[in-house]
Amino acid sequence: MKRSWTAVGAGAAWFVAAIAAQPADPPSHPPANPPAAAQATVSDPIEAEYRRLLEADDAAHAAVDQWIRENAAFSEQGADYSHVTLNARIERRLEPVEKAYRDFLLRNPGHARARLAYGSFLNGLGRDDEARVQWERVRDQDPKNPAVWNNLADYHARNGPIRKAFECLDRALALKPEEPVYCRNLATLLLLQRAEAREAYRLEDDQAVLRRALDLYRKARRFDPDNFTLAADLAQVYYHLSSTPAGDKAAEARLADEALAAWGDALRLARNDLDREGVRLHLARVCLRHGRVEEARKHLGSVQNPALGPAKQQLAEELERRPGSGPK
Repeated sequence: MKRSWTAVGAGAAWFVAAIAAQPADPPSHPPANPPAAAQATVSDPIEAEYRRLLEADDAAHAAVDQWIRENAAFSEQGADYSHVTLNARIERRLEPVEKAYRDFLLRNPGHARARLAYGSFLNGLGRDDEARVQWERVRDQDPKNPAVWNNLADYHARNGPIRKAFECLDRALALKPEEPVYCRNLATLLLLQRAEAREAYRLEDDQAVLRRALDLYRKARRFDPDNFTLAADLAQVYYHLSSTPAGDKAAEARLADEALAAWGDALRLARNDLDREGVRLHLARVCLRHGRVEEARKHLGSVQNPALGPAKQQLAEELERRPGSGPK
């Protein structure tokens, strides 16, 4: 099941939702002995209805996403396409899906996976508190379902308290330590909430928080080694890391090598030319930061996409201000 919740929702853009353990969309790393509910076949009329419900949900959101993209294109061309009209159209399209969820859960109140999906549906509409109510019911029904702990972490990451978000993600990882989504979400939450992370995990300073986040990103990559975005997330951490001890030239060089290697991994996984050139900009930035001027110049010369022009120009100006770095 693939969702684009950011189209109509107010969810945290960094957080990866987990509507996991559903037969219609098995997790990338299913458990060796999945629970009986996850083994239900389509011959089960309740399971068949549940699958049709998910399909209707996906179809509705696909249509909504398409309308939003079209509206954005019209707006760029100066067309007067009322957002009020669009929102009303979206509400009409999603209303029967919500009714179908409610009807299904009224008849099948113990169907945890449907309730989990309904919570995500509500979350996608920005109805956070209603989503939380559904997820908490799933938590009470099926406390060993890691996906519900992940999604409750999403709620608390946006609505507080932050310590609850850490607790929920820790619980999700305890239940399914090999799930890259949970590792990634916890790593990103650590980066975004460093003060709270220091207190929650009794860490000495921000650098300790960053290194814990780096370890989690590495763990996530072991389970999802071909994910470009995940590789880029990991590489971004190096912008904030400092060498230890401070001022140690050898340690600084090792840190630079690690950062360049991380961006090199992202470059190998790039999905298209824009990804590749974006990574080249990062490689140039890291090289400049560590005084590797000629390497920076080489990477910068590979960037041709006009969309990256302003960032390229800024780095080019910085490059030319370096002592002894005239045009080549």
